[in-house]
Amino acid sequence: MAEETKEEPKTEAKIEGKEIGEITHYFDNIQVAIVKLTAPLKKGDQVKIKGSTTDLEEEVVSMQVNHADVEEGKEGDEVGIKVSGKVREGDKVFKV
Repeated sequence: MAEETKEEPKTEAKIEGKEIGEITHYFDNIQVAIVKLTAPLKKGDQVKIKGSTTDLEEEVVSMQVNHADVEEGKEGDEVGIKVSGKVREGDKVFKV
């Protein structure tokens, strides 16, 4: 009798795009995520936020550093971006 082989399910799908940061905080009442950037990010960029229970993709329409509107953030900045759903600390942010 031939032994049946089962394919192992993939635990993490490959994300299209480049990882540019990680969520360090989320303000639920105003739907703003704080992102520690490891690469530049500009208003108008498309981002994907992915975590164990998070999967959002959207355009960056609002970005702030220290409560001041900015057009872009650079590597090392912690920026606040408006998001359409709940995200969690540790979620990864990708530019797509």
